[in-house]
Amino acid sequence: MTTSGISRRGALRMLGIGALGAAGVGALGACAPSGAGVASNGGDPKSKNFDFTSWSLNEEAAKPSIEKIIAAWEKAENSKIRAVSYPYNEYLSQLTLKLGGGETTGAVHLDIAWLAAMAQMGKLVDLGTVADKAGYTDVALKSGVYDGKQYGLPWNTGSIGVIANSKLLTKAGIKEHPTTVEEFEAALRGLKGLGGGVVPYAAATKVAQLKDIFPWMQTFGCELYEGGKVTIGDDASVDAVTWYKKLHDEKLIAADVDRFDARALFGQGKAAFYDDAIIGKGVTSAQSKDKTLADAMQPMERPVLKAGDTPQAMLWGGVIAIVKGKGQEAATEFALHATTDEATTSEYFAARALPPSTTAGLAAPEVAKDTFTTEWTQKITKTATGSPFWQFAQSAQIDEAVAKQVQAVLVGTSKPKDAMKRAGEEVAALIKR
Repeated sequence: MTTSGISRRGALRMLGIGALGAAGVGALGACAPSGAGVASNGGDPKSKNFDFTSWSLNEEAAKPSIEKIIAAWEKAENSKIRAVSYPYNEYLSQLTLKLGGGETTGAVHLDIAWLAAMAQMGKLVDLGTVADKAGYTDVALKSGVYDGKQYGLPWNTGSIGVIANSKLLTKAGIKEHPTTVEEFEAALRGLKGLGGGVVPYAAATKVAQLKDIFPWMQTFGCELYEGGKVTIGDDASVDAVTWYKKLHDEKLIAADVDRFDARALFGQGKAAFYDDAIIGKGVTSAQSKDKTLADAMQPMERPVLKAGDTPQAMLWGGVIAIVKGKGQEAATEFALHATTDEATTSEYFAARALPPSTTAGLAAPEVAKDTFTTEWTQKITKTATGSPFWQFAQSAQIDEAVAKQVQAVLVGTSKPKDAMKRAGEEVAALIKR
């Protein structure tokens, strides 16, 4: 087993962790991450056996890949990992209950949007000394940080961005991806002219997915939350929603569309652009009857308001956090291995198309030859940022509050300025709870 071309134990020694597997437990003692000696679950931090909790172990497509990583670790380290899982939609609430009650130990797989909520419980290890020299990309490292501390080792780092259908673009005479909002609008009108039920941009218009409006608000200059204040309701947010409404009224986007609808439209060749995570290519092309669609799917930088602006994208991915207490040290080794060992990350990518979080992992031949992933990483993930609202326990309610106000604008029951003012007030009230 190797870590970015270095032996795993060598890498661990370099990081100040020690080689637990061969030298026995206890090597982490003096160099363990902050809080290592505090057992939140009353267990032995030096135990070689620990739990690994992940929603992916509850998913048919993902489970075999993760079980293979676990089995290889158990064999190499003479260790026992107890696999724990809850369905994704129940995962956060179940994990919160179990972690709060001291029932969760070892390594925990977290959606990056949940990291802040989990870190605020005071049960997670600061992994800063582990992560600093592990070769993670800068954007990946940031995905595991809360309040200045590295609570998560990035496992897979991607983003939610725009996917384009090159077939439809060519058919409409569009030779290059639009780079500004003005060019994007012109492209959408050209695509509308194709007729045949084409929805130029299958943008989210249902409440469930309307948080996709946030990168567009940022594109127009709204910071969303800055200096402890909610900025939704400013001129930039109003301009963004006014523009979105214009696209809706001109039928350049469609009513009642969520991520699943957008994938279906794109898969049928009825949409030229839509927003999705990097896994969208595999999911959408697999559902399509057009077996050549995958070759036509292209990552596209979100158009900017004016040339020179930074393209906006929402960070997306997962990290592995470590719970203070039983098995903490071995679980840390396991998390480092799963996220940085080049052979492991390459095999995991081959099985699930989830991009590694290290520079070496992304450069591995098995990953680098996938041009879609490479282009996505360079064009979209490179400038992606997390939501400023993830730090609040009410982040899901915040997303919904804004989404409902945007939808009110789309259906004509509210004006953009009024709706964004109300959205800003509702978000501020939620934050104060």
